[in-house]
Amino acid sequence: MDFKIQNDNTREFFKQDFTPIENFLLAIRKSLVDGSDIVFNFESTEKIINFVPNQTFLYITLFQSGLKRIRYGSKRETLEKTINRCISQLRKAKSFKDFNIADPKKCRILFEYVISKREVPYKKIQQNKFNSLRFEIGIDGIEINDGYNSYYFMPTDAVVESHMGFKTALNSVLRRTVLGKVSNKISERFKLLGEQEGWKFYLINTRAFVTYNDKCLPLYRGNIIYNKFDYDVLLDQFIKGSNWQIDNMQDDGRFLYYYDCCEDSTKDHEHPLRPENDRYYNDLRHCGGAITLIRAYSQTGEERYIKAAKRALDFTVTTAKEHLVDGEIAYHAYYNQKSKLGGAGMALVAMMQYRIATGEKIYDQYIEGFTRHILSRMTPEGEFMGYYIHPSYNKGQPLIEMSDKARMETFSFYYPGEALLGLGLFANHYEDNDKLKEKVVIKTRKAMDWIVDERPKKYSHLFTALPSDAWLMQAIEEWADYPGFVKENHLNFVFCDAKTMMQKTYKRDDSPYIDYEGGMYYEYGDHYYPDGARCEGLIAAYYLARKTGHKELANEILEACKKAATCQFHLFNCEKSNYSHRRPEKSLNSIRFKATRQWVRVDSIQHVACFFIRLYWSENKPKLTK
Repeated sequence: MDFKIQNDNTREFFKQDFTPIENFLLAIRKSLVDGSDIVFNFESTEKIINFVPNQTFLYITLFQSGLKRIRYGSKRETLEKTINRCISQLRKAKSFKDFNIADPKKCRILFEYVISKREVPYKKIQQNKFNSLRFEIGIDGIEINDGYNSYYFMPTDAVVESHMGFKTALNSVLRRTVLGKVSNKISERFKLLGEQEGWKFYLINTRAFVTYNDKCLPLYRGNIIYNKFDYDVLLDQFIKGSNWQIDNMQDDGRFLYYYDCCEDSTKDHEHPLRPENDRYYNDLRHCGGAITLIRAYSQTGEERYIKAAKRALDFTVTTAKEHLVDGEIAYHAYYNQKSKLGGAGMALVAMMQYRIATGEKIYDQYIEGFTRHILSRMTPEGEFMGYYIHPSYNKGQPLIEMSDKARMETFSFYYPGEALLGLGLFANHYEDNDKLKEKVVIKTRKAMDWIVDERPKKYSHLFTALPSDAWLMQAIEEWADYPGFVKENHLNFVFCDAKTMMQKTYKRDDSPYIDYEGGMYYEYGDHYYPDGARCEGLIAAYYLARKTGHKELANEILEACKKAATCQFHLFNCEKSNYSHRRPEKSLNSIRFKATRQWVRVDSIQHVACFFIRLYWSENKPKLTK
């Protein structure tokens, strides 16, 4: 089917009046409460559902904070019998009595039913081409029939169970079949599936609705749909995301680094073995959280944001370790047994942003110290060294000089951009040390040319089809405010990366999924990236184009940013969308990594929130200005 026609049909479905489904769900709730059968006079409901006797399988699922969901699915000869079967079986569940069914604010009901299925050879399923063999997480489900029973992975299970791919979805089904008892290994279960005679494998599509108070919400990819860009939504999600960071700060000024909304856990998927009392933390992402709060203060003028930002920066001070550079005090950021260039760079960015927003000079000794340290980590050619201390090199002692091999092994693609952004803020806004500022400008000229002109040659293997150095894009935008600094090659870097990002962004009708628009990809057909981190670079490119008189390009980038923001609206955990979370009151107002994966990290909030507020400022001035 033509993508435009397919997407137009989907959009039309979501535009209709769902009052019949709403009344239907109210009747289901009443029946769950009192145990009475539903007596059908829901003709309009049946019309929307398009029920097919003995074929339309449907699930009813109950969610409530702190409780494990319960659900039951059935398909019978009539919709009435199917629904009443589900209700009677749900009422028999052991934990049913723990659900406050009568209170729609506490217990939410998900209603999902199959509208189509297609039998396909499961071994030929793929996820990178738009064709009939594609499995699209959150849109496609799975049915496996073993000749006697059918087992289902519904599309909304991707959100409910926090899945991102076909293998985890398939395993979710297989572990409920006899194969789940034969082996605990996923690979072995897949192998056994291919050996079963008479088993059938289907990809299925569904419609889903979830209650919200006394209303019902149609779901797409298990989520509510944002149909258009809106500055009010942009600001609302930025403010609430900032509030979530404050609400979950620790006493020592650190943020809640990681939260799994599905499991109500702080166990980080990248560091799963860390004990609960010693979870992994990252000093660079911490500074990003502080920057978010400083921007919230600039937008609102509310003291609680800047007070929280100060608490965060006071923690950063505890990571600052003193050393001498040319006889003067310098500071490096030492955390997790490492001293990264990006750690000093992000600390400098955050402290300079605080100084600009407040006019306070309380961190000046660290600002100057981090600046000296960053300058000391530059080779005569202008290349930044990624680490000052690394436990795998020089026995964990300072790397005053590094061999070419060590420098290449520890080179970071992102740290130089973070450092250059900090130096740019220093050059433009620090007026209390002219000697150090002069040194910053001279050395940064060489560093900027090296990273723009030489890095692509020396570190070509680090470049990807989808540009990713948003920090350098922001750095060049900042340096554009320094008279006579930015050169044509610097502009070309930013504008070329921005154009490539826009090129590798899904447009309205070039994919079969209506929420892909504004999401990025490496190769066409990839699952989309609702990418706040890259979009910080994209909005920086907009401001740079505006500053340098490239009006047409600025307008083009601004429109692309609006599309990207609309895509990222779907990452926000609002009251309507967090129905399946173990503790929705905890996840409320956080911002996830991915469309279906229910993981939140301090930087998943920071990147999206900072992109949002800078986009908001493109048309709306903050309360506090420089």
